Amino acid sequence: MNRRALITSEAIAATAFLVLYSHVLQKLVRDWSHDENYSHGFLIVPLALYFAWERRDALAAAPLKPSALGVGILLASLATLVAGTLGAELFLMRMSMIGTVVGVVLFAFGTEHLRILRFPIAFLLLMIPLPAIVFNQIAFPLQLLASRFGEMALQVLSIPVLREGNVIILANTRLEVAEACSGIRSLISLLTLGIVLGYFTDSRWTMRSLIALSTVPVAILANGLRVAGTGIAAHYVGPDAATGFLHTFSGWLMFIAASSLLFAIQRGTAWVFPPPVESIG
Repeated sequence: MNRRALITSEAIAATAFLVLYSHVLQKLVRDWSHDENYSHGFLIVPLALYFAWERRDALAAAPLKPSALGVGILLASLATLVAGTLGAELFLMRMSMIGTVVGVVLFAFGTEHLRILRFPIAFLLLMIPLPAIVFNQIAFPLQLLASRFGEMALQVLSIPVLREGNVIILANTRLEVAEACSGIRSLISLLTLGIVLGYFTDSRWTMRSLIALSTVPVAILANGLRVAGTGIAAHYVGPDAATGFLHTFSGWLMFIAASSLLFAIQRGTAWVFPPPVESIG
């Protein structure tokens, strides 16, 4: 297949994809716009395209060996789209997009191209909101964890406090660690940041994975400190300190602090486990 025919076939495939998934993409963009937990979704596709563009030389050198397995994956993905549409299940429809991309790459180009593009394609998973049942299973334990952290911090400072589940009771107010304050928002955003940071700073998959996994304790720590700080402010300043601008500002402040800690972890791991020096000659 010559270059012109290849470009034409790619353009046709891209157009068909956009037409087929237009309603899914519209709802996905709407979620990015209205759900602060996934506002980073706008960055995922451009970054994935950049990661794929970085691999252009490897893709050009890879042999074209179309695989019939791609047809099976493509049909299964389209069946998932139909099932998701009939059942009004957005997660299935959105996941079918990733499967369709995998099927097209495998069918049109072959396993070697899919191997080269495995990271950019997998990165696209970060743009898909979790199903509500999974989201809640993660958010509620984080709410309880942040509540316990805040309670212990207040007790250390000899501030009278009583905790009932995810509610912290002070002498002058009650603080509820709601879903929005569970830390899952910062966890999802930090995970994305950790993956991107690891990708650009280290070529070793072990170090990239370590940086990405470190986002979990960092996010939990940052959110626990935020809850504790809110309780301290509410005790000494008043209930108004736990709401409004100060509460929102503390969230941004903690995210900046968590991001800084993540960068420090990256530098620390690079210092403790320096990348091998390539010899010349």
